[in-house]
Amino acid sequence: MRATSSWASTPDQSRGRIHEEQSGTVRGPRDAFQRDRDRIIHSISFRRLRHKTQVFMAPDGDHFRVRLTHSLEVAQIGRTIARTLGLNEDLTEALCLAHDIGHPPFGHAGEDALEAALAGQGGFDHNGHTLRTLTELDRPYPSWNGLNLTWETLEGLAKHNGPIAAPQWALAAADAQFPLELDHWPSLEAQVAALADDIAYDNHDIDDGLRAGLLSLDQLMQVPMIAEGWRRVEARFPGVPARRLVGELIRSQIGEMVNDLIASTQARLAEGGIETLADVRAAGRCLVTFSDAMREAERGLKRFMYANLYHHPGQMAAAEAAHGVVAGLFAAYAADPAQMPAEWREALPAEEPWRSRHIADFIAGMTDRYAIARYEEVVGPIALPEGF
Repeated sequence: MRATSSWASTPDQSRGRIHEEQSGTVRGPRDAFQRDRDRIIHSISFRRLRHKTQVFMAPDGDHFRVRLTHSLEVAQIGRTIARTLGLNEDLTEALCLAHDIGHPPFGHAGEDALEAALAGQGGFDHNGHTLRTLTELDRPYPSWNGLNLTWETLEGLAKHNGPIAAPQWALAAADAQFPLELDHWPSLEAQVAALADDIAYDNHDIDDGLRAGLLSLDQLMQVPMIAEGWRRVEARFPGVPARRLVGELIRSQIGEMVNDLIASTQARLAEGGIETLADVRAAGRCLVTFSDAMREAERGLKRFMYANLYHHPGQMAAAEAAHGVVAGLFAAYAADPAQMPAEWREALPAEEPWRSRHIADFIAGMTDRYAIARYEEVVGPIALPEGF
């Protein structure tokens, strides 16, 4: 949908793409940001997100969120915020859909394992790997590597969480290829995508934690914003079983966070005299924010979730096993690259750090289930914890 505000990103003012494209090809009635979104949706790396961990290991349970469903929920929230603020919905959606494409199997456990494996070779960071995947590793086109996305999409993915002073090697490589002004704040669309991500996982992880039996409603009542929301929901639906009310709690809380974010952002834009996209980039601070009260409430929720869900003994056991799978795969392929599939083995660089980075590229693209299967093939049987 076309943006309606003067501070929005606009496709006709895009800074272009890394590779020039022929205008005579059939594209349909789409602008540059719409094509970016569609390229992401149709990419192999996006499809693989359906079998990659969000919080609970993807092989376990059909009803838990995975990276794909999380990204879809982020996109829905992001579009709603962008529409209300008069921003470009298509760019916002593209950023929301692609923001987790660089995650390796098993989420942060897999990322930690690759970071350790590449400690002497530049390290591994999922955000940098998102840029590497979209500019180099995905190869659906005959004329160039990557999806050839617009500058605005790449910039938003690179720094949706803010300016970057010391980019990790993969992000630095993308910046060298297509300078992304890493020392400036990104567009409002990118800032919206970052907060839409927070709103989505803050809330859907509650739902998944309850479903998994790792959280209880009694525990959740320790969080003031949840306890207050629960009282309102119970008052509206007296006598309804608690499990039937969880969805209403989640919906209500998402709505409150979205409304607070919109109101706070509108106030900050007005106070800062923001009138153009150039003003946004020159502001020197994040403009898409919660109110002080909501920010503190959201931080309290995060503290609770880390203590009671993300660091739950069952989750930690699963993360340890996942770390072992990824670390074991890297060690096996580094010792004997002949075990890699032909297309990856034949492209293996001879020199470091590119040799190790190439192996990490292969592993990072794996889904959870494929990583387990390859581990059992090249390393041996693995005893996974219950519920993995």
